[in-house]
Amino acid sequence: MTQLLIAGKWMDGDGVQTLTDRYAGKTFGTMAIANEAQVDQAIESADRAVTQCALAPYRRYEILSDASRLLLARAEEFIALMRDEAGFTRADGDNEVRRCVQTLELSAEEAKRLSGEIVPMTAAKGVTHRMGYTIRVPKGVICAITPFNSPLNTLAHKVAPALAGGNAVIVKPSTYTPLSAVAFCKVLIDAGLPAELLSLVYGPSHTVARRLLAHPKVAYYAFTGSTRVGREIQQAAGLRGTQLELGSIASTIVCSDADLERALPKIVNAGYRKAGQVCTSVQRLFVARSLSETFTKRFVSAVKALPAGDPADPKTVVGPMISEEHAIRAADWIQEAVAQGATLLCGGGRKGSVLEPTILSGVKSDMKVVCEEVFAPVVCLIEFDTLDEAITAANDSPYGLAAGIFTNDLRAAFQAAGSLNFGGIHINEASSARVDVMPFGGVKESGFGREGPAYAIREMTEERLVTFAF
Repeated sequence: MTQLLIAGKWMDGDGVQTLTDRYAGKTFGTMAIANEAQVDQAIESADRAVTQCALAPYRRYEILSDASRLLLARAEEFIALMRDEAGFTRADGDNEVRRCVQTLELSAEEAKRLSGEIVPMTAAKGVTHRMGYTIRVPKGVICAITPFNSPLNTLAHKVAPALAGGNAVIVKPSTYTPLSAVAFCKVLIDAGLPAELLSLVYGPSHTVARRLLAHPKVAYYAFTGSTRVGREIQQAAGLRGTQLELGSIASTIVCSDADLERALPKIVNAGYRKAGQVCTSVQRLFVARSLSETFTKRFVSAVKALPAGDPADPKTVVGPMISEEHAIRAADWIQEAVAQGATLLCGGGRKGSVLEPTILSGVKSDMKVVCEEVFAPVVCLIEFDTLDEAITAANDSPYGLAAGIFTNDLRAAFQAAGSLNFGGIHINEASSARVDVMPFGGVKESGFGREGPAYAIREMTEERLVTFAF
C-alpha cells in the first residue's frame, strides 16, 4: 500500500483505496486514505516547518534543480504510472515528464531571483532622510489541489513555485491519480527537501478537501478543476489567497489565409492529445467558409488516421478517458447532437473507456457539445464568413481560458488579440499552445491568478514594505 506523507513521515491512513488502470480495469496499486486528524496534523506541522525548516534561496534553487534531474532519471517510472492512472499514451506521458522537468528548472531559477524593489520615498514633497524598499516573504502553508489530466506537471506548477518562495506545501491529488503525486514528493525529498515542508493527504472531498478548506492555518489555495468546485474553494477561502484554473470551452479560428501545413497538425494534436481531456483542447473549431471544404477533407482524413485504444501500444495516439462513465457521458452528448441535426464526420464510437476521436459539423450553439465543456476527444467544426462573426461566437461562452487563431494577416491577428476575451490568445497556434515559462490562467468563469513559475511565486509570497528614517 502506498502511504501518506504527513509531518515529514510516511504513514498509513484510516482506509485503503484500490486503484485500477484506465484501459483494462486491472488493479495496479492501492493508496492510503487520510482522516481529518491526519489532515490537521499535516497542516500544523507545515505551519511550524515554514519557520523551523526555512531554507535560504540558493538552497531552494539547489533542491529544485536536483529534483529536475532526478525526475528525468526516473522518467520511465512516471510514464508507466501515468499510463495506468490517467490512461496516457507513451507520447503523452513523455511530454508530461519533460514539461515537469522544465517547470522544476524554471522554479529553481525563480528562487534565486525573487526580490523586492526600492521605493522612491524622496519623490514625495518634504520627505528627506528617509528610504524604503520591499521584500518578498513566504505566505506560509500553500494547499495544492490538482487534477487527473495533468497529474505531474500541473502539480509541479503549484508545488515548485511555492517551495521556491519559501513556503510549506500540502498536496491533495486527484482521487484518480495519487501515485504520480506520491512519486513526485519522493523526488523532492530525495533531492534534499526537508520532508516537514511537504505533505500529501489523500481521500474524498467531503472529508479531506473540506478539512483543508476549513483549517485557518492554510494561507493560500492553488486549484485546478471545475468551476463548481472553484466557487466552493473561493467561498471557503474568504480573505485568504487563491489561484483558480477552472472550466473552459477552448476555441481555435482558422482564417481563409491560414497556412494549413502549419495549422492542421497543431489542431489535431490540440484536439485529441490526452483523449481531449485538457482544459485548452480545441472544442470549437471555427473555419472560414471559403476554406471549409478543403480544410474539412484534410482534417477528417488526419483524425481518422489516429489510432485509438490501449495506451501501452506505442502506436496508440488517443488513449482511454479517465473512466468509462466519462466516456459514456461524452458519447451520449455526441448522439444527442446528431439527433438534434449535427453531422458526424468521423468517430463517435465507444469501447469501454475509449472514445473514438470525433468530429461534428452542423452544430448549433445550444448543443451540449458546443455550450458545455465536453472534455473528450470531440471537436465541433463551425463555419464563419467574417472574423468579427468568429470572434463573437468564440466569446459567447461563460469561460475564457485560451484561444488560438491561424492567419497570415497582421491586422486580423491584432484584431483577435484585442477582441478575444480569453486569458491567452495564440497567433498561429491552437488554443492548447503552452510553454511552461509563460503566464497561464483564465478570465470569466475560467478563474483567475496565473501559473508559470515567475508569476506563481509572486502570488505565493507576500510583499512587505520596510522604511528607514535617518
